[in-house]
Amino acid sequence: MDSGKKITFPLLMSVGTAVLGSLQFGYNTGVINAPQKIIENFINNTWLERYQEPITKVSLTAIWSLSVSIFSVGGIVGSFSVGLFLNRFGRRNSMLMANILAFIASALMGFSKMAKSWEMLIVGRFVVGLYSGLSTGFVPMYVGEVSPTALRGALGTLHQLGIVIGILMAQVFGLEVIMGNDQLWPLLLAFIFIPAIVQCILLPLCPKSPRYLLINKNEESKAKAVLKKLRGTNDVSSDMQEMKEESRQMMREKKVTILELFRSPLYREPIFIAVMLQLSQQLSGINAVFYYSTLIFEKAGVQQPVYATIGAGVVNTAFTVVSLFVVERAGRRSLHLLGLLGMAGAAVLLTIALALLDQLEWMSYVSIVAIFAFVAFFEIGPGPIPWFIVAELFSQGPRPSAMAVAGFSNWTANFIVGMGFQYVQELCGPYVFIIFAVLLLLFFVFTYFKVPETKGRTFDDIAAGFRQTAGGGGEKLNPEELNSLGADSQL
Repeated sequence: MDSGKKITFPLLMSVGTAVLGSLQFGYNTGVINAPQKIIENFINNTWLERYQEPITKVSLTAIWSLSVSIFSVGGIVGSFSVGLFLNRFGRRNSMLMANILAFIASALMGFSKMAKSWEMLIVGRFVVGLYSGLSTGFVPMYVGEVSPTALRGALGTLHQLGIVIGILMAQVFGLEVIMGNDQLWPLLLAFIFIPAIVQCILLPLCPKSPRYLLINKNEESKAKAVLKKLRGTNDVSSDMQEMKEESRQMMREKKVTILELFRSPLYREPIFIAVMLQLSQQLSGINAVFYYSTLIFEKAGVQQPVYATIGAGVVNTAFTVVSLFVVERAGRRSLHLLGLLGMAGAAVLLTIALALLDQLEWMSYVSIVAIFAFVAFFEIGPGPIPWFIVAELFSQGPRPSAMAVAGFSNWTANFIVGMGFQYVQELCGPYVFIIFAVLLLLFFVFTYFKVPETKGRTFDDIAAGFRQTAGGGGEKLNPEELNSLGADSQL
């Protein structure tokens, strides 16, 4: 088997261990959905004990909304701090250090009931948001840098698979018979210390990123040794050649700050694409479905809404696995386009189903099918692809800053959807998903005209494509080059 496509045990171990960070992010996204009523009761009882009067509805809604959305605020801060760690401590050690935050958050949330403090719960959610924000920068970057070019897409999808398995775990553990009850909900929130312990044990056994060792640390022999281990072969000359070429490129391009990303004509187009891809993921409406799926199923008249929500989680996971197998065959750009179009269709179907629910009872089944389709198409394209394509669009110099900007855009959009969806839903009623359908179609048009195909191309080759368009040298590209660049602005 070609060593560029060989999955060795050290490679699998490295990627699997890193992806525990993605699992934590998913778990904390989904965990707050099921025990909402129980935690609201805890807030009410604590308030009553403190102030000798029941909490007002306005205060309860405010505290609850803050508990949910402070996670995204932590994520915004964390994702923006990614660059501070990556080049100083390396990818692997940064992931190791981030677990300190997971332990602090676990303790705060786990003991909040015993301490009769909903403030501890809010601070814990913020801290675990910080951890998750850092993870969304560290994990895709480490995975991208240890993977061979031919497997970068498939292994990059594992970040998203980790997220959706985390969401599914949170939904299942959140069932009343497991941990979603009055006694065990603090344990449900504190459960994150277990994956953190596992990651702390396994990470020191994983290699450092060979790209980091060669390009940032100039340790060629160490990088070579790591590559031999990861690829399971002594001949790693092509990998070393690619990294040295990138290193030479870096000598010409110094470390790039966030401001320079937007100022330099060389990076302006790829950073704009990176931000738009992250927005296409979050403004697709997927988190509206995850945060409020139980509510949507209730409105649709589903008998056991919590099980329908878990059903959506299962569909979510299954289609992420599908994406894992097709991403290297079909290419990133085409899958993203298919996903966006499919989601837009599902959003229209869901709107029709919710609008006709009162007249036609069977529309509740249509709404379930529409939500499942919405989730399935999300995992084919907009779910996994924006994360690892950002790492592919940039060479080593600007990559940490680009990952920070991408993460910041993603978390900010996540926060806006999480905070605003309930209000917009009250205004628009069943027509709320039409807004998402319109946004999805706009992102489809943008992807069609602007996003290049990165499948099977080296980092340097992709960067060269942007240099060509940034230079705007007026030269015509041949059809093959045009195809590889995506229908770009030269058209």
